[in-house]
Amino acid sequence: MPRLSLWREKKTNDYKFMDRRISEMFTIGGTGILVHKYLGPDTTGNTGDDATQPVYNTDDPLNIQDVLWGENRDRKYEPDVYPMRGVYQRTDQDFDLSQFGLFLANGTVFMTWHLNDMIAQLGRRIIPGDVIEFMHLEDKDFLGAEESPATLKKFYVVQEVSWAAEGFAQTWWPHLWRGKLIPMPNSQEYKSILDNVAASDPEGTGEGGPPPSLSDVLNNLRPIQQINDKIIEQAERDVPKSGYDTSKLYVKPVDAQGNLLPENTPPLTDFLSPSPAYLNGDGLAPNGFPVLSGTTFPENPNVGDYVLRLDYLPNRLFRFDGRRWVKVEDSVRTSMTPGPTNQTQRSVFVNNTNTYVKSTGETMPERQSLSKALKPTPDNN
Repeated sequence: MPRLSLWREKKTNDYKFMDRRISEMFTIGGTGILVHKYLGPDTTGNTGDDATQPVYNTDDPLNIQDVLWGENRDRKYEPDVYPMRGVYQRTDQDFDLSQFGLFLANGTVFMTWHLNDMIAQLGRRIIPGDVIEFMHLEDKDFLGAEESPATLKKFYVVQEVSWAAEGFAQTWWPHLWRGKLIPMPNSQEYKSILDNVAASDPEGTGEGGPPPSLSDVLNNLRPIQQINDKIIEQAERDVPKSGYDTSKLYVKPVDAQGNLLPENTPPLTDFLSPSPAYLNGDGLAPNGFPVLSGTTFPENPNVGDYVLRLDYLPNRLFRFDGRRWVKVEDSVRTSMTPGPTNQTQRSVFVNNTNTYVKSTGETMPERQSLSKALKPTPDNN
């Protein structure tokens, strides 16, 4: 009598019998999902001049868009969608007390699929990068649904895959494939899916025009911009301009030797500003003295008269000392918000948007990154 053994070197009828029973369990109790197959990086924008960003003639999930950083920022997904069945354990989102503070779990899902049904349906196993759409998690009753009739679909990205421990039958051959899934963010990698999936039923809205895409609904750019605008608005109230306001400070009028002068005498130049500051000149005379503005000096000035010359850029404040017009300060106090009226380094250097025309007629931006400015050119000699 031969020795009893459940192990077989090949998949026998016992394996096929158990595999059909397991597949039937997924058909009966599994949830419906839609699989968006990852085809590989989209390299249509690559020119081939950069060796770190190659151009591929065929789609392959093993291709890398940017080999220097090891990233696939632009991903291509098959337009066809594959329905399948999967099983996962539903759990409540609970607070994570293992870290400092209270954090909600990030919604990681571990899903199991039938291996042979998966290969028959997709032509391959599910791999990292594939996107799973949970059909039973569509949300039509979210906050604000009345104003924007949409259906929020739940997408997960496959992060890791492996054999399922419970998927090995008595013959030791595997039947199940297990994957770790995380919620799909609204990011550049998945634009080909989000921009092509409608967020609402075009027939259910009763309005003309195409329905909004899922990317439009999930995009949080608008509230972020609103928050940023309010922060800038409050910052402009707290710090309206650079430097600090010296108009409320009283400066003791003294002469060049430091002797006190009558109270209504304009102070001398050396004693106008309590201390130097970056972009602090506002073009105003101290102690509230009047300032004439124009493009020329008056013909018969009095000692202590102030004139703001508008033909100087920036405008320059002068004081007449009886013999000459002495420069007091330049009116350079400006708003801290980047813009055309801002004269700080943040606007004129960091956020420089000016362009210049090369001798060849090509228009180039004045602000360039060091990686482009110091990029070596090939020597063809």
